[in-house]
Amino acid sequence: MGLLTNKVERHQIKPGDHIYTYRAVFAYSHHGIFVGGSKVVHFRPERNLKAITETSSELDDPTSDPCPTFPDCGFRQPNSGVVLSCLDCFLRRGSLYCFEYGVSPSVFLTKIRGGTCTTALSDAPETVIHRAMYLLQNGFGNYDVFQNNCEDFALYCKTGLLIVDKQGVGRSGQASSIIGAPLAAVLSSPLKLLMPSPVGVATVTAGMYCMSRYATDIGVRSDVIKVGVEDLAVNLGWHCPNQVQEVAEEEEVEEEEEYEDPEEETSDTQITTIR
Repeated sequence: MGLLTNKVERHQIKPGDHIYTYRAVFAYSHHGIFVGGSKVVHFRPERNLKAITETSSELDDPTSDPCPTFPDCGFRQPNSGVVLSCLDCFLRRGSLYCFEYGVSPSVFLTKIRGGTCTTALSDAPETVIHRAMYLLQNGFGNYDVFQNNCEDFALYCKTGLLIVDKQGVGRSGQASSIIGAPLAAVLSSPLKLLMPSPVGVATVTAGMYCMSRYATDIGVRSDVIKVGVEDLAVNLGWHCPNQVQEVAEEEEVEEEEEYEDPEEETSDTQITTIR
């Protein structure tokens, strides 16, 4: 990986690596955890997964053909957005990139685009894979483009870090970039009166943009805590996919009991009246 790009070849990635690829002509990137065996665990909006079973990772398209290479490609639990895909389906003919961890602040600031690196340190590969596979079975809550997206999923698997304050931007560098760019432009607007040169204004805006990204990086934030993957659902109030099914069944039983109770009361009243 170089300073300007994190592009890698397939033989360079290792189990436990945080990988990503660009979608829609570099409009955004999609992230996941490489777990070995040409398999990737990643997180997608659940609405794109409904009525799709054992299909390729072209999950935006319900008409996609099943993966010809891996029968379990596209596996997920009901009511969960965490998916197991093969590397080919994950990339969808795109290039492969590897997310960097433990970079220095100076390197972080030189990365103009967010969602490529963090100053936070990664945990051991076996821990990362354990988190990813555990979340594949138990879910990662509801998808939110700003607070709980595919990059947030991969960052948690790699670091185990969660933000205490649920308000505002999540761990995702992409989300920070989306918020940071307009914010930098707004904050630098008054400086146009002091800096008539467009170059000067552009330089200040770029600097503010980079600093806003750095301030929201999980490696420097003070509102992050380490949470074990087994305690994740309890801490955040999430329902695991299996729990969702159990809750639904319990609600059905309660509704049936409520429906039967009035009839029983009516029967008892009739018997009393006859007596």
